[in-house]
Amino acid sequence: MDQDSHCTAERGLLEAVSRITTYSTTSPSDEEQNQPKAEISCQVRKENPEKDDLQDCNASLSPNSSMTTKELQEYWRNEKRQCRQVKLVFEIPSTRIVEHHLSKYVMYKIIILQTGSFDSNKSVIERRYSDFEKLHRNLLEEFSEEMEDVVFPKKSLTGNFTEEIINERKLAFKDYLRLLYSMKYIRRSKKFIDFLTRPELREAYGCLRGGQYTKALEILLEIVGLQERLTRGNPVSIVPTLCAIVVCHKDLENSASAFEYGEKALSRLCVHTSHKYYIPLLETMITLAYELGKDFLSLQEKLEEWKAKKDPVRVFTLKELAVREYVQ
Repeated sequence: MDQDSHCTAERGLLEAVSRITTYSTTSPSDEEQNQPKAEISCQVRKENPEKDDLQDCNASLSPNSSMTTKELQEYWRNEKRQCRQVKLVFEIPSTRIVEHHLSKYVMYKIIILQTGSFDSNKSVIERRYSDFEKLHRNLLEEFSEEMEDVVFPKKSLTGNFTEEIINERKLAFKDYLRLLYSMKYIRRSKKFIDFLTRPELREAYGCLRGGQYTKALEILLEIVGLQERLTRGNPVSIVPTLCAIVVCHKDLENSASAFEYGEKALSRLCVHTSHKYYIPLLETMITLAYELGKDFLSLQEKLEEWKAKKDPVRVFTLKELAVREYVQ
C-alpha cells in the first residue's frame, strides 16, 4: 500500500514537472518572441513613410532565433538607426492677405520645429502659393520618380481669397511639406533647403551690404538654426552664414559674440582648410582674440602653417566675402 502511494505521488510529480517544462518552453517564449517583432514592425511602418526605406526595413525584420540577447539588442538598434523618424515638423497656423500695387496674394506662416523634445528655437517663415508652386516644379525636374505620388494643391480660377479655400490650402501645404521632408533625398536637396532659407538669407545679406547690421543680424540669427537642422549631414554649408554673423557682430563692436560665432565656424572648417572662408576667418579670429585678450598664438600658428603650404594668392577679407554672397 505504501509502495502504491509512493508510485502515485512520483507519477504526479513527474506530470507536474512536465506541464511546467512544456509551458515554460512554448507559450510564454513564443508570445514574447513574436510580440516585439510585431510591435517594432508596426513602429517602423509609422516612423518611416519612404517606400524604398520601408521595403528595406520590412525585408530585414527577420532576426535569427539563435541570436543572443545582446545580438538582438544590437540588431534592433541598427534597424532603428536605418529607419529614423522625421526630425522636423511643419505647422501653418495662420495666413495674411497682402495687397501690393495691382497684385494680391496670401502669405502662409510656416512654423518649423524639432520633434522629440520642447523646442524653444522654432523657426518662422512666410511663403506664398507661387513659392510652393515654383518649388514643386523645381523638384519635379530632379526627383520625378520620387514625386510621382505627391499631389500639389491646384490653383483655383476664383475664390482664392475665401476662408474655405485658404484653410484647405493651409492643411494641404502642411501635408505637402511633411511628405517632402519624409523623403531623404528631397529633404537633403539644395532646392528644398533653398525654399526654406534662401529668401531670408537674401534679405539678410542685402541688409549687410547696405550697412544695416542690426537688421541683418536679426534675420541671420533667426535662420541659422533652421539651416543647421536642415544640413546636419553637411556642417560646412552653414559656414557663410556663421561668418556673416561674425561680420555683423564685429561691425556692431560685439567682439565677444563675434568670437563665439567665429569659433563655431572655425570648428566646421578644421578639416577643410582649402575652403575660401578658412583664411579670412582665421585672420579675423586672430584680431578678435587679440582685442579680447585671448590666446591668438595658436591661431597665428595655423595661419603660418597654411601660408607655408600654399602659394601666395590674393585672399579676400571676411567682410568682402560676406558681401559677395547672394548678389544675384
